[in-house]
Amino acid sequence: MDDLITLVLATGNAGKTAEIRDLLTGFPVTIKNLDDFGPTPPVVEDGDSFDENAYKKSSFVSRVLGLPALADDSGLVVQALDGAPGIHSARWAGENATDRQRCEKLLAAMQGKANRQAAFECVLSLAVPTGAALTYEARCEGLIAEKPAGQNGFGYDPVFYYPPLKKTFAQLSREEKSRVSHRGLALRELGEEFDKVLTWIRQHMPVREKIICQEDQ
Repeated sequence: MDDLITLVLATGNAGKTAEIRDLLTGFPVTIKNLDDFGPTPPVVEDGDSFDENAYKKSSFVSRVLGLPALADDSGLVVQALDGAPGIHSARWAGENATDRQRCEKLLAAMQGKANRQAAFECVLSLAVPTGAALTYEARCEGLIAEKPAGQNGFGYDPVFYYPPLKKTFAQLSREEKSRVSHRGLALRELGEEFDKVLTWIRQHMPVREKIICQEDQ
């Protein structure tokens, strides 16, 4: 059990946590997320790309907790909306908007638009306290549906139609979604070389100093 590495998911999102835990099942890691720790300061996601924001989250959480951290930054990129909502996907309909409100705003913005092309993009950043990080990226192409369908998933899943399976993401089981989604593809790439990743983590984690207490002579 000494070989187990604790990996912190830099998120409090229950949906993302469940997906990532499922996809990393069987690897010699103990998966935790921010809910397993005390309050941590919020990360300001003011980067200009998914890559920047993912690294901001992973490196910050890793430094604060002293453990390797995996962060995901992802969003929906819609051609007819010039790439919106993009990096602002979670906050596009307002800071405290519900998933339903996000989908409603998107469908309203897409009214009358013939081009329904869209893609989910994901960047994973795995950082250690020293600042070093590994990056994995993936993309899933689809269409914006005319109306929501399905009860599974989260975020924009009910309005993201995936043509190969003829369903929205919210109509897919978690297993089906993990096989084709942007996050699933990025995690699969991470998983395929996870033995090397574990070695990389061990090499880049700071060495804890041993302090020997000596009694006064």
